[in-house]
Amino acid sequence: MKKATTIILLVLILDQTFKVWIKLNMTLGGEISLMGDWFYLYFTENYGMAFGLQIGGEWGKLALSIFRILAVTAIGFYLYALTRKKHNFGLIFSISLIFAGALGNIIDSAFYGLIFTESSYHTVAQFAGAQGEGYAGFLHGRVVDMLYFPLIELSRTDLPDWLPDIIFGSDGRFIFFRPIFNIADSSITVGVFWLILFERKNLHIKE
Repeated sequence: MKKATTIILLVLILDQTFKVWIKLNMTLGGEISLMGDWFYLYFTENYGMAFGLQIGGEWGKLALSIFRILAVTAIGFYLYALTRKKHNFGLIFSISLIFAGALGNIIDSAFYGLIFTESSYHTVAQFAGAQGEGYAGFLHGRVVDMLYFPLIELSRTDLPDWLPDIIFGSDGRFIFFRPIFNIADSSITVGVFWLILFERKNLHIKE
């Protein structure tokens, strides 16, 4: 259990430290170039799922938050069972990453609306309380995203006409990789890929 706890804590500390810094130092839409034109910190928030995907309305947001909590609870029980049975480290590693990532985004949804004021395109958020009211209620906070890798950027005229319009954004550009994400999303993604590639045969719990 110690190894799983260490992985979870490392992901959560890194994820939440990064998110809090972004909230308190950047306006929405603000960007910082870290590696030329292909890696930016770009501050955005989303109301829904990983990589900026969304689910509509306040009830949709609440349903998604509740689903996340139920899912992370189930993953937590599964991880606990794995550690008790002393399964191989690869499986525990992947499930720990998935659990930590899911929990990291739940923290945003559950508490960020209570502890931060509103972020805007002109104003940096502050801690709620003496500086103002939180921007949303419990389970209605927004998930902070900031990692943006536009590795390839082409206009519609640079590509063949037979390519479907759906791959282009509203600005008529093809960008790979367009989604903006966070460390928690990355943790889930790495955990899932590790699980699929290396640990499918170990998903059951042997008695």
